[in-house]
Amino acid sequence: MKILVVDDEIKIREVVMEYAKAMGYECDQANNGKDAIDLVSRNNYDCVILDIMMPELDGFSACKKIKAIKDVPVIMLSARQEEDDKLFSFDLGVDDYVTKPFSPKELMARIKVVCERRNSTKSSQYIFDGLVIDVAGRSVSVDGERVTMTPKELDLLIYLVENKNIALGRDKLLSAVWDSDYYEDDRTIDTHIKMLRKDLGPYAEHIVTIRGMGYKFEV
Repeated sequence: MKILVVDDEIKIREVVMEYAKAMGYECDQANNGKDAIDLVSRNNYDCVILDIMMPELDGFSACKKIKAIKDVPVIMLSARQEEDDKLFSFDLGVDDYVTKPFSPKELMARIKVVCERRNSTKSSQYIFDGLVIDVAGRSVSVDGERVTMTPKELDLLIYLVENKNIALGRDKLLSAVWDSDYYEDDRTIDTHIKMLRKDLGPYAEHIVTIRGMGYKFEV
């Protein structure tokens, strides 16, 4: 697994990373929310450990932006113990909240639980009548016939399906599917949606246009 440790205190980062590496995790670090967002946009993490009180951008704001970019588990690690802070964090989509001072071993256990819980909720295969999308095998078949797609077409389809029945803006789709350092515009999404609908044939109707916003995979 790969985790990102975000805290303006270097000693905190060092302790967390030391224990994480002992668990066999690959680690990156950032000392502020702004850098954390940049790293999340360019990398795939299994979990983000996020402090609240930081320079440049606080943990609450960083969490909101991170969740808008990618659906990655976030664990708040903060000295703030007020109930309102915890409730607000969970409203933002935080997966767990750990207060300082903390036990590094307990934090590692919480990371493991959060990641296992998240992975167990994701299906490796989605079936909609004759449309079969195999995420692990990265393949799609329509009425028993395998469909050839470009890697980005497949990435886009998988993201739409994993967020089925949720209206997704074009900016959201660009951020989630295309790397941030590869500039694209709205026409990229529209073009790939057109190609996807053609490839899905009789199941193209699952991809619904949300006028003035983007698309959703409707079930």
